[in-house]
Amino acid sequence: MGELSGPLSYLLMSWGVITTMLVILVIYRTTLTIKEDDQLFLNKAEDQMMASEQKVIIGKITRLTRPIVTLTVLSVALLLVSAGVWLWTGLQSF
Repeated sequence: MGELSGPLSYLLMSWGVITTMLVILVIYRTTLTIKEDDQLFLNKAEDQMMASEQKVIIGKITRLTRPIVTLTVLSVALLLVSAGVWLWTGLQSF
């Protein structure tokens, strides 16, 4: 295998960092959705306590949506640019 050129190696490293952050956020969001309850409590005190906890969890999930979408777009864009640079350098050396 040949060596990676400077720009391509930087693109792939940044893609790896962005994708790692994306995976961590998706795992965190998944753990939050596991805590989300679909239960009905008949006691009003329990209902109010659980409702406030659920609102906090839903708020966290909602706040994570924008960073996850942004990191997904960045990850795909960096992967496509890396593939383009790889093809360009391959065609230049052909």
